[in-house]
Amino acid sequence: MLKTVKAISTNLRRVVTTRALQTSASLQHDSLFVHRDTPEDNPDIKFEFTPENKKRAEAIMAIYPEGHKRAAMIPLLDLAQRQYGWLPISAMHHVADILNLPKMRVYEVATFYTMFMRKPTGKYHVQVCTTTPCWLRGSDEILEACKKSLGIEVGETSKDMMWTLSEVECLGACVNAPMVQINDDYYEDLTVKDTEEILSDLKSDKKPAPGPRSGRYAAEPIGEPTSLKGDPPGPGFGVRSDL
Repeated sequence: MLKTVKAISTNLRRVVTTRALQTSASLQHDSLFVHRDTPEDNPDIKFEFTPENKKRAEAIMAIYPEGHKRAAMIPLLDLAQRQYGWLPISAMHHVADILNLPKMRVYEVATFYTMFMRKPTGKYHVQVCTTTPCWLRGSDEILEACKKSLGIEVGETSKDMMWTLSEVECLGACVNAPMVQINDDYYEDLTVKDTEEILSDLKSDKKPAPGPRSGRYAAEPIGEPTSLKGDPPGPGFGVRSDL
């Protein structure tokens, strides 16, 4: 009996002291749930919308009725991030002020949604999807090509502030896997060569065309159609003549 108790106790200690296996890279948005003031991110750094963006902010807020202006929070945070390049604490405070909300309400939103980057981010944010459909289609090789071309690892930003590389979960383009999102653009049906060409174009200040790189327009099968090859029947097809 004593031997059994000792064996159970030993196994329990092993379970408690063993760290759970992390099967994916740490995501960038997970790193700042607790804010820490830094020289580049602290409340003393003033943030205001530019005159042009101030007009946009007013137009956004005008969409929502009185008493529901807080619904403008996400588009206003997005506008602030597009102006600044990322979302510092002072931008969150500014949005809270113009919406007349407690700062905590803005913190809750900014820390929940993964599109809000709360630390300095490169000019080009390269997000490589590695969820199952993309992984089956070769996303590991796409990610390695990005690392090699950019000279940085997942979660890092290049010293010249041109590139940030992230490994992300599903971006909703599974039928065009593997794919990468760079800023607002999707690049789909990628090969390693395609990926290298896209990054090379961006390095040369060229704008590569977004979308599938395979020649597909959307998600249709690659190659010739396998069904519905003719024109569809016109109106009245299959309707009884006596009706």
